[in-house]
Amino acid sequence: MVKIGNIELGELPLLLAPMEDVSDPPFRFVCKQNGVDLMYTEFISSEGLIRDAAKSVQKLDIFEYERPIGIQIFGSNIESMREATEIATQAHPNLIDINYGCPVKNVACRGAGASLLQDIDKMVRMTEAVVKATHLPVTVKTRLGWDDDTKNVVEVAERLQDVGIQALTIHGRTRSQMYKGQADWTLIREVKKNPRMRIPIFGNGDIDSPEKAMLWMKEYEVDGVMIGRAAIGNPWIFREIKHYYQTGEILAPPTLAERVATCRTHLLKSIEWKGEKTGIFEMRRHYTNYFRGLDNSREFRSRLVNSPMLSELEEILEEILEANLLQGA
Repeated sequence: MVKIGNIELGELPLLLAPMEDVSDPPFRFVCKQNGVDLMYTEFISSEGLIRDAAKSVQKLDIFEYERPIGIQIFGSNIESMREATEIATQAHPNLIDINYGCPVKNVACRGAGASLLQDIDKMVRMTEAVVKATHLPVTVKTRLGWDDDTKNVVEVAERLQDVGIQALTIHGRTRSQMYKGQADWTLIREVKKNPRMRIPIFGNGDIDSPEKAMLWMKEYEVDGVMIGRAAIGNPWIFREIKHYYQTGEILAPPTLAERVATCRTHLLKSIEWKGEKTGIFEMRRHYTNYFRGLDNSREFRSRLVNSPMLSELEEILEEILEANLLQGA
């Protein structure tokens, strides 16, 4: 049984990565339906939180059915991170997560996210301030290092554990790699096998199938895996991994009816949370992934993306189902 503090995650914890503009409550809902064990909010700016910025505050929304869930924060100023931790704690998540891994320019070049991998002393001070500002377990997500010459995650893991974090997720790339090339989990295994480490270590990067999830869990000896991009338009990956773990067999892929139904649920939750106009607009990024590989998918995707009304969208979803059922008859 893997535990973060008193949070029990089972024998094979599957985590949903915090992804900006993706892992919002509507997306988390369909992932939870398919067996994910621990989810995180989109990452939230500490400066936005302490200034009461509407977008940052909205990201604090969590729901009982999502538990256990963590709120992830990022920032470059230690005092701002401490204050943001206090605010996030009041939203009653199960844990607080610190982002030391985001590689994108407008985060890392402002001294936040993966940028802290260039200043381990500051990272440690910031982490200690966050730990002291909340009664909740604090976890961290980071990368192997800033670049190939500074892969310092073994030192990072020890020092962050020493100031009180209770779990660590490591993405198997450096900041300079961004999301390119193949993730390298060898240093993640080195962290896990370090006799000093007592906290759970989760691996992240390139897990896109049940077979790979099981193979890498065993080969790299991690306590669980975090999945990000492979879950977009494919929330079934969590149940597929669990089925493979329990039976050694590959679960049949979701039927077309299930793909349509899940997409519709995602759409309705998006409208419920964001309002009809914004909910429909922000759902557009998901249609390609839900219907990749279907006959006439390009035509249907184009219509879905360009339709501004829920009634039209529901009609198109029904057409997708009927057209492909007829072709499969």
